[in-house]
Amino acid sequence: MLNDLLKEYHIILASGSPRRQQFFKDLALDFTIKLREVDEIYPKHLVAHEISDYLAKLKSDAFDDLHPNDILITSDTIVWHKNQALGKPKDLEEATKMIASLSDNTHEVITSVCFKNKGTIKIVHQSTEVTFKPLSIQEIEYYVSKYKPLDKAGAYGIQEWIGFIGITNIEGSYFNVMGLPTHLVYETLIEIARS
Repeated sequence: MLNDLLKEYHIILASGSPRRQQFFKDLALDFTIKLREVDEIYPKHLVAHEISDYLAKLKSDAFDDLHPNDILITSDTIVWHKNQALGKPKDLEEATKMIASLSDNTHEVITSVCFKNKGTIKIVHQSTEVTFKPLSIQEIEYYVSKYKPLDKAGAYGIQEWIGFIGITNIEGSYFNVMGLPTHLVYETLIEIARS
């Protein structure tokens, strides 16, 4: 359905995330993947969604060669916890510390998505609250050693073992926690197609 509305456009997903790529396939979108290296550094005064908005736009800035019918989509996800942004951990030790800090606490997962074409940029974001039960050090170490926490904001994937056993409450979009607020992407692409 969406493809019919977007038949005049060429959608470019600038994300190496296998989860985001799968979401685009599951939304039945025709798209190509293009990746460009970006240093994900943001001004220290930014907070919460300002950070993910900034980084999603920063990723789009690497593409200054778009054609008139291109729609470039970039995104960024952060975990916002105790007034601090948790990105991807640099090693397993940091991953263990991150998950330990989320244990027995509620945090926000914020994803921003930037839509860019020749003349316009539109950024949308979604926030979801996630609560973890008190996790034992054995549970944390098991997860960190058996799964791949280094490519995930906050060092965990809600769709993995730690999410099955540890998450007691979620308020907002589940798919947002996985890295893409799919309903917002769908709605925004319809808006762009009809504008």
